[in-house]
Amino acid sequence: MKLKGSISILLFTLIFSCSSNSNSSEFIKKATGRYLYNSDEIVEVYFNENKLYLKWRGAKKIKPLKVNDSTFFVKEMNEKIQFLTNLENQNLYIVLVPKEEDKSINYNFIKLKENEKVPSEYLANKHYDKALEGYLAIKEKDSLDSSIDENYLNSIGYKALREKNFEMAKAIFKINAALYPNSSNVYDSLAEAYMKSGDTIMAIENYKKSLVLDSGNSGAKRIISKLENKE
Repeated sequence: MKLKGSISILLFTLIFSCSSNSNSSEFIKKATGRYLYNSDEIVEVYFNENKLYLKWRGAKKIKPLKVNDSTFFVKEMNEKIQFLTNLENQNLYIVLVPKEEDKSINYNFIKLKENEKVPSEYLANKHYDKALEGYLAIKEKDSLDSSIDENYLNSIGYKALREKNFEMAKAIFKINAALYPNSSNVYDSLAEAYMKSGDTIMAIENYKKSLVLDSGNSGAKRIISKLENKE
């Protein structure tokens, strides 16, 4: 998330103090939690024996190098992160420390509330309605956000389909159709998921939706004819 240039680092204050490699109990209590790394990805901060660790992108035990009481270098991100708190609302953030001294902070990772999840987590937990709601909210905020890219969602839908996880595949393709209702391809993909799961009626219905948006979809025409002749 970007902060406008007019918002300076003066809005923040460093939190707590600790002079050793370990961290104070107050800092641990304040810093522990899940932070929004981007619109659909989190970085989790936790402590073991008073030392800070991160979970991020599948790695469950990233150990940052402590620079000072609130600043750590994360090799896996190639970034220096700093824990700060906003003076106005006391909300905690993780910020990326600018690599150049004359640059202001312009990225921050907001701490999530307890039980708050990103859309992909709802999707993984089969809470498909909440996942859709989350992805629609991302689109409303930024229609170019990479987490809702049509091709990206289509690719993870096909990954589920190859694994014969038909329920997940159909859910992802339905989300893609809700995000891109004017795309012929999203209905073609959804139709294929229905067909491979054995639901001929819904397969035909969605292939026809695809054809409405792209009358030149010869593959859909061929499959519709084949499926209708089976009935």
